[in-house]
Amino acid sequence: MTYKISKPDEEWKKILTAEQFDVCRKKGTEQSFTGIYWDTKDRGTYNCTCCAAKLFSSDTKFDSGTGWPSFFKPVSEESIEYVEDRNFGMTRIEVNCKNCGAHLGHVFDDGPKPTNLRYCINSVSLDLDKLN
Repeated sequence: MTYKISKPDEEWKKILTAEQFDVCRKKGTEQSFTGIYWDTKDRGTYNCTCCAAKLFSSDTKFDSGTGWPSFFKPVSEESIEYVEDRNFGMTRIEVNCKNCGAHLGHVFDDGPKPTNLRYCINSVSLDLDKLN
């Protein structure tokens, strides 16, 4: 896919931390219960760490008990890219930023109503724009 924002790895390495680069650009995963947003209750919009695209609202965030920030829907379907992930001997649906291709996490069908979806997202791929 062609993204609105595209940079070579060397450029991303200059603007992201090592952990952000590993997760967002190399499809890594942060350890559960360690990210800054897994238990945050602050209100606002969660934006992409790499490009600042609006991804999730705090109104859709819930405690999934997994140790990662979880949401039941994105701000817009136009902000998210879905990719089949067959790594680790299983099939999952990877969730990426549609604007820059940053890896965010995965989506599962065990979330709350009304969508029954759980977007399990790495904290390092997000930047919370808090409401005053």
